[in-house]
Amino acid sequence: MYTSRPIKASRRSEIDPFRAMDVLAEANRMAAAGAPVISLAVGQPSAPVPKAAADAASTFLQAGRIGYTDALGRSSLRRRIARHYAERYGVDVPAERIMVTTGSSAGFNLAFLAAFDPGDRIAIANPGYPAYRNILKALGLVPVEIPVGADENYILTADRLREAHRAQPLQGVLIASPANPTGTVTPREDLRALVECADAEGITFISDEIYHGLSYSEPDVSALEFSDRVIVVNSFSKYYCMTGWRVGWLVLPASLVRASERIGQSLYISAPELSQVAAEAVFDTTDELERIKQDYVRNRAVLAQHLPSLGFTDIAPIDGAFYAYAGLPEGWDDASAFARDALKSCHVAFTPGVDFDPVAGERFVRLSYAGSTADIAEAMDRLGTLLGR
Repeated sequence: MYTSRPIKASRRSEIDPFRAMDVLAEANRMAAAGAPVISLAVGQPSAPVPKAAADAASTFLQAGRIGYTDALGRSSLRRRIARHYAERYGVDVPAERIMVTTGSSAGFNLAFLAAFDPGDRIAIANPGYPAYRNILKALGLVPVEIPVGADENYILTADRLREAHRAQPLQGVLIASPANPTGTVTPREDLRALVECADAEGITFISDEIYHGLSYSEPDVSALEFSDRVIVVNSFSKYYCMTGWRVGWLVLPASLVRASERIGQSLYISAPELSQVAAEAVFDTTDELERIKQDYVRNRAVLAQHLPSLGFTDIAPIDGAFYAYAGLPEGWDDASAFARDALKSCHVAFTPGVDFDPVAGERFVRLSYAGSTADIAEAMDRLGTLLGR
């Protein structure tokens, strides 16, 4: 008789957990048990998808046939995305260079697989979105984390990128603006300098623009304004309030379109057709989306007022997205313990900074202000009670 032994997990699966999702799971368990939890843990709009998008999906659903699309996506949606770039940024992007993806998560997978080989080194800012690091490692790529802090307004500059490349050559760099977790917006000329540096050094530039539409201090700037060699990842999840629909897009250099299509055919077949129909309609709901954005503006003001008075320090510029990234109040030196205590004692959920910065993150937390203004204000009052403020 053979002894049953567990199947060993692969080395590529040895990545850190996405702690924001772990916090959300625990908050959901507590809420299901009746606890009055307010979750500031994940970047998920509380507003529903705009009505016109929901109506378009409902009408299409009534037709009774939802199937596969081309791996690159519905041609009408790709044309609508191309039109978006002309209208929003004044950039001519042929629809042929656009690929619709199963959320931005699939977009990152496809971009990394199409552009890089195992062992290639990809620069990312630290603190940064943990899935960058985790996906890169799972795919056999090497994340090169470049620390940025309050002194640099949490912005990765061209000089720092060039310095890292000189120390050991890089094959790629990924920049997010607005950024998660800091909410930092990279100014136009800094973004131009980064793109031009990457082009000059032969570094593939990936621009995460999933929080475009949610900049509060200056207009959105796309990396496509400076080069047609960049890869842009975008999503309908954040500004467009379509997180659960799992639909996003890539803008690819012409040389990577067929490569991405081949990989996508086997990994995903296509993004969900129903979601693509809704996504095409959501572009025409700007008035509704801008009203939702005003809720974030109010929430942002609540956090900007309360976080300093609660003792939080080194607060990143709350310029975009819907996050505040802040140093712990005096008396606390362990963000994970602080987050556990806050969830248990005052039912406020937020994410410890170690999710975004494995080195210094235990001194920081990220709070999402994507929910209702009333919830944000109540969460600040509860934290004030916890902190004795």
